[in-house]
Parts: sequence; structure tokens; C-alpha cells
Amino acid sequence: MGLVSFAGRVFFASVFLLAAYQEFSEFGVDGGPAAKSLRPKYNLFMKHVSSHLGIVVPHVEMKHVIASTIFLKGFGGLLFIFSSSFGAYLLLLYLAFITPVVYGFYNYDIEKSEFVQLFSKFAQNLALFGALLFFLGMKNSIPRRQPKKVLKSKNKLN
Repeated sequence: MGLVSFAGRVFFASVFLLAAYQEFSEFGVDGGPAAKSLRPKYNLFMKHVSSHLGIVVPHVEMKHVIASTIFLKGFGGLLFIFSSSFGAYLLLLYLAFITPVVYGFYNYDIEKSEFVQLFSKFAQNLALFGALLFFLGMKNSIPRRQPKKVLKSKNKLN
């Protein structure tokens, strides 16, 4: 069972590790294509949040956002492979931040084709989020191994 669990964690983490590797190889000086595609989505999301909450969001460089997402995906994925709860929390943090920003289906009408595409990607990320929560729940519910107690027999001859 341990081998199957390890293989499952490797396959699950490969989604994050391969994406982190691709973004890292294309990073360049300005964050690469990931930063260029994230900029308008991030600005729209921050405009939406600030209009509803009434707070002003400070300016953030996209190359720093992309660098932090590369770190969260890469390091979190590696730790997750070795059954680390901290790695799962890093991946949860990544998904919690990036999912509503990148897959903002709520900005489109239901009849638009973009809505369907973004909503399906949003649902996929929610499924990944749920799988990580399931992993953390299962990891915390399994009791730790306790050393076997050696029963001492009482000797009546003494």
C-alpha cells in the first residue's frame, strides 16, 4: 500500500512540478509569459475585490507573484511527494490564491464560451484543493505508531 500511496502522490504533485518547471524556464527578467497573462486578470480581480470590500490593494510586481507561485508549486510539490503536511499546505495556499484570480468565470455571462472554459478550470482547481484537504484530513486521522508494550508476567514464586 505504501508504494501505491507514494505513486499517487508523485502523480498528483507532477501537475504542480511540471507547471513550476515550465514557468521557471520561461521566467526571464520580467516574469515571462506567465506574468504577462496574469497581469490583466490580477488587476481585474483586485479591482473587483477593492470595489466590494472598500480597501485599496497595494501595487505588486508580477515577476514577484510568479516567482512566489513557482516556489509554492515546486517546493510544495516536492514536499508533498514525501507525504509532508507542510507541502500540502503550500499547495493549498497556491490554489487558494491563484484559482479565483486566473479562473474568474464570474466576470462573464453564462452564455459566453469563456464562462464555460473558465468555470471548468475553476472546478478542476477546486477538486485539487479538495484532494489536498482530504490528504490532510486522512494524515491527521491516522494514529501514530506506538511502541508495543511488553507485558511483564508476575512471578508468584518470589
